[in-house]
Amino acid sequence: MLIENVTYEIINIWCFAYGDTRMVANKFLSYQEAFMSWLFGLVPGKCQECPTEMELIIVPRTVDIGGFEVHRALPFQEKCMVGPFIFWDQMGPGEFVTGRGVDVRPHPHIGLSTVTYLFDGNMDHKDSLGNDMRIMPGDVNLMSAGKGIVHSERTGQDIRQNPSRLFGIQSWLAQPEPLENSEPEFSHAGAAEIPKFSNKELSGHLILGEFQGFQSPLKTQWETLYLELKMKKGASIEIPTTIEERAIFLVNGSIEIGGTKYHNHQMMVFCPGAQVHVKAIENVHLILLGGAAMDGPRYIWWNFVSSSVDRIKSAAADWANKKFAIVPGDEKEFIPLPDIPFPKDG
Repeated sequence: MLIENVTYEIINIWCFAYGDTRMVANKFLSYQEAFMSWLFGLVPGKCQECPTEMELIIVPRTVDIGGFEVHRALPFQEKCMVGPFIFWDQMGPGEFVTGRGVDVRPHPHIGLSTVTYLFDGNMDHKDSLGNDMRIMPGDVNLMSAGKGIVHSERTGQDIRQNPSRLFGIQSWLAQPEPLENSEPEFSHAGAAEIPKFSNKELSGHLILGEFQGFQSPLKTQWETLYLELKMKKGASIEIPTTIEERAIFLVNGSIEIGGTKYHNHQMMVFCPGAQVHVKAIENVHLILLGGAAMDGPRYIWWNFVSSSVDRIKSAAADWANKKFAIVPGDEKEFIPLPDIPFPKDG
């Protein structure tokens, strides 16, 4: 099916102390703006009973809107973060009709790094630092907000001349507390720059971090692992135990761990130090993600992540009073501040 113009009821989530998640019903926004780049959207469902090597099994909340699926795994009621990963959405796969596309108007962020990685389709990123970048499949955009940045994400006007597709992952990394108010930064690595490895059974793209002697060209502010793997039926892999917090997100296919089978779109969070052997029951596409446990809890409110509620309130006031920088080339529109309660401190 093709997407035209749809809306749906959205939910804002905030969490504190590694899992105190509370939900507030909010107003309607456009579908594209609901799933792209900020914490409006879907509340993941409850996990299944966990085997010994698992800390948690997250079954994301999935919504199909006009043939376009969104799967949100993080934040989760019992697990706000896996390493620095504090937000995780699979967008698509889906297709837009001619003349339509993603239109995420300029909006602010603080205290987080956005990571955009596409499997199919493309998006145009613009931000208040003056960056103007088309994200193609296999590229990685890493934008660290620090004390504040504004960006937009849209389908290019040239792309709208024909039907277009979109499929990828939007994630956020919480920034270390000493860098929450740092200067904003942006980096981009093209698909050709991303380390790749392959053998007869599997292939991998190292998006962030280090893995088996490979090093991503993109520098992170906290120990992070973000690895795309494609495994052929019967292939197997051991998950490194050196990563403190680890999870697998199944994009496609089925795997077996410890005699238990897992399927599309589940996120399996592993116990620290547990030996984990993954076997592909069929051809599989998955993401290995994680890193060191974060240096403290975080609040999430709208587009903002911080260890301080006061900092979130200050950023909200700055956006309401138009004190954030503008996005060159995309100055005419913006997303207004939502009318939702702030998290309670402590």
